[in-house]
Amino acid sequence: MSSQKGNVRKTGSQKYQNKQAFKNSLHDTTPRVKLMNNVKLGGVCKRCKDIIDWKIKYKKYKPLTVPKKCTKCLEKKIKQAYYTICIQCAKEKNVCAKCGEKTEIVEEAELMSAAEQMSNEAQFEAELKLLPERKRRTFFRLQQQGKLTKELLEEAKGLAEDDEFFNDLDDFSIGDDDDCRKLDEGEDSDVSDLDEK
Repeated sequence: MSSQKGNVRKTGSQKYQNKQAFKNSLHDTTPRVKLMNNVKLGGVCKRCKDIIDWKIKYKKYKPLTVPKKCTKCLEKKIKQAYYTICIQCAKEKNVCAKCGEKTEIVEEAELMSAAEQMSNEAQFEAELKLLPERKRRTFFRLQQQGKLTKELLEEAKGLAEDDEFFNDLDDFSIGDDDDCRKLDEGEDSDVSDLDEK
């Protein structure tokens, strides 16, 4: 290519072709890279999602260190890098959280971040440990049988101290457990008959 004025177009393909694609975690396995690869994008349009995915793929993504101010509600609620609108405002106005345009949203955003979900799960496990052994086992048994729905799990979080939740759980028990329930409730007529003989 000469330096002649106007002759700036390259001809032919690039000189060195890559044999393998770039891998952002090949030599760098720091927590920052793991966090970057596990980022869940939501509430953005297809174009903005592709832009952020490119930044993640080629290690150009820089996560936020402190929450950013939303351009709509002017509160420090933005926890995702490159977003300009908080998720609540974006959902209310039905716009992209990055560019702010009213386009089709690719994925719905979760209102809780991964860290908040992990803290909620840890809190839920701590509450389960505080329950008496029988109630805890009842909970795990019903969960294993698939009889616990999402609504009941949410009730369990709210009513961990109350016995009402576990009384409701008794309604879901199988016929084999009826004998155990009768003994728990004090209906031990068969046992008293045996004692009299």
